[in-house]
Amino acid sequence: MAEANWYVVHTYSGYENKVKADIEKTIENRHLEDEILEVRIPMEDVIEIRNGARKTVQKKLFPGYVLINMFMNDDTWYVVRNTRGVTGFVGPGSKPVPLTDREMRPLGIQSENYVYDFKTGDTISVISGVWKDTVGVIQSMNENKQTVTINVELFGRETPVEISFAEIQKQ
Repeated sequence: MAEANWYVVHTYSGYENKVKADIEKTIENRHLEDEILEVRIPMEDVIEIRNGARKTVQKKLFPGYVLINMFMNDDTWYVVRNTRGVTGFVGPGSKPVPLTDREMRPLGIQSENYVYDFKTGDTISVISGVWKDTVGVIQSMNENKQTVTINVELFGRETPVEISFAEIQKQ
């Protein structure tokens, strides 16, 4: 199978969050989790001074654009291109052009690949993040997104939680 790449999608200005939410909902509805891996709106922290008070706020780095990490094929192209608010992919004509590693570096998006020694059914402990110090059994793994799903007890019932490879270690 081909490699997943980052593509830039042009949207109506101000529709970035709506486009991101719509694409993520479509991914879930059409079960495209293995083909469209991630949707991002590049943000930067900016310090604003209003009425003498300093405040850190997040602003869009590229208003009117959304980044998508996906395997390009007819299905994924169709889903993204026909999302309400999307005007098209960035590239010559109708051919989307993936971002190069050099273009990705300033955006702070790394394409790290983890070497791991665990599999479905193994017991792991979470070493960082929100679920730190949680122990669970791996229910499923997504190597493309580099995540595992474990069940944790939340409000008295088992709830599946997705955790990054970087946040876990085998017990």
